[in-house]
Amino acid sequence: MKDLLVQYLPVAIFIAISAVIGLALLVSAMVIAVRRPDKEKNSAYECGFNPFDDSRMKFDIRFYLVSILFIIFDLEVAFLFPWAITLKENGLFGFWSMMVFLAVLTIGFIYEWRKGALEWD
Repeated sequence: MKDLLVQYLPVAIFIAISAVIGLALLVSAMVIAVRRPDKEKNSAYECGFNPFDDSRMKFDIRFYLVSILFIIFDLEVAFLFPWAITLKENGLFGFWSMMVFLAVLTIGFIYEWRKGALEWD
């Protein structure tokens, strides 16, 4: 058991040093930083628009649609990297299963494109 703990000692030291440095940076920023608040600095910043009206107001569904499309294609890339690294081990079945996955995503992308989901008129 003692040998196991000795193996984790560098990790524990690294975590401790990281915590000390992180706390030192946070505390130094709070102590040293100049505070000059004004109306612009205290206002909420939302997607490049000045805040207006009620927070429960309706806004365009395209914001949601674009974010969902981004997540879908971001996940596609997240699946492609491990697949590309293990392509030899996966064999022909792994190759064709990824091709089916990419085909489904491509069909969905073409559908969204044709419906005009990517146009900002």
